Amino acid sequence: MLDLLNSDRFQDRAPREVYATLLDDGIYVCHWSSMYRYLSANQQVSERRNQLVHPAVVKPELVAQAPNQVWSWDITKLLGPNKHTFYYLYVILDVYSRYVPGWLLAESECDELAQQLVRETRAKQNIPLGQLTLHADRGSAMTAKPLALLLSDLGVTKSHSRPRVSNDNPYSEAQFKTMKYRPDYPAFFESLLAARAWAQCFFQWYNQEHKHSALCLLTPAVVHYRQASNVLRARHTILQQAYAAHPERFVKGQPALPSLPPEVWINRPQPVLAFADLH
Repeated sequence: MLDLLNSDRFQDRAPREVYATLLDDGIYVCHWSSMYRYLSANQQVSERRNQLVHPAVVKPELVAQAPNQVWSWDITKLLGPNKHTFYYLYVILDVYSRYVPGWLLAESECDELAQQLVRETRAKQNIPLGQLTLHADRGSAMTAKPLALLLSDLGVTKSHSRPRVSNDNPYSEAQFKTMKYRPDYPAFFESLLAARAWAQCFFQWYNQEHKHSALCLLTPAVVHYRQASNVLRARHTILQQAYAAHPERFVKGQPALPSLPPEVWINRPQPVLAFADLH
């Protein structure tokens, strides 16, 4: 009797339903009240299915050593012409190069648009299976099951921030701050078309002209498309010539050739101190 009640077919059904279903199949085992007695005697009157256990929330620790290895993405609101009217800006950011490979502006926030943006951006960047990790916070569009299935189909590893921890997605947050502190960022946008036109100009500037302080003052496009070493060597040649002509102007001595950081982290793990280091 217990095997029958705990079977895949009946484990989520009440004994009354089991009783009626068996009768419909031409089978009589016992009355449903007897089924309750069997369950009660074995402490199974409450829930007989495996209970859902939420796993512990893990701190995301992601590292990028080259472009198109780790992307972060987020959605921010742009104020429309009326109070409580917003346009939703979806932005994907490459963590290593700070390049924006894809963005989308819409009147709503939904997982269908998120799927469209991820699918088209990955195809445009021609990323092979298994190379990319996509990190986001826990907004409804980010955690939607259809998007998770799409990422699995595309061979993209998903990653999420911890609940109520804003600095688990620092690069997207910093990019939005750069955008909204631009001198020409308006108090509001008169229409979706106006907002889209402004965003197009902004991302052109951000990718192609913005000298990023974390990238040796290179633009994200230069780093993303692997032109950084040529630009840095050319700059270094100019500095070497200037040093040869006027070394007194270089108070720190001969300028060194700068280089990009070898890796960029979201939540770099803290080094484990050996026992001897504690003394």
